[in-house]
Amino acid sequence: MTSIDFYTNVEDKHDLARKLCAKAFASRARMMLWLPDQAACQRLSRSIWSLPPTGFIPHCGAQDPLAAKTPIILDCEAGPFPHDEVLVNLRSEVPPFFSRFQRMIEIVSATDEDDKREARSRFRHYRDRGYEMRTHDMTLVSNAATG
Repeated sequence: MTSIDFYTNVEDKHDLARKLCAKAFASRARMMLWLPDQAACQRLSRSIWSLPPTGFIPHCGAQDPLAAKTPIILDCEAGPFPHDEVLVNLRSEVPPFFSRFQRMIEIVSATDEDDKREARSRFRHYRDRGYEMRTHDMTLVSNAATG
């Protein structure tokens, strides 16, 4: 069964997403990021090129000919996907295919009330179906790093 992690109170969702990409790549994990549209995929792709500044994190779209060999996949469609290890949901709805992944990450804004409301709805959806969930309050992480 898919395990689900909620990262809450996140100041910059795309910044956390790219850090998760770097962490996944460093640990040889395969990650799929599900975004709202193609423009969001392109924005995140450009930002991945900047982290780390001297590194390279290979990524592409799910339909790219190299997708089967690429560890980080950015997509806005509902599959098919070349792997099922980690899914990062950057959309407001429950991914209809999330249960095929081993792990899913939900990133929740610190300031966007609509995003928080939608995340609470997704949380209830997963909880009511018996999924194992963990919550990581990023306010605590940020305060620990600066305090």
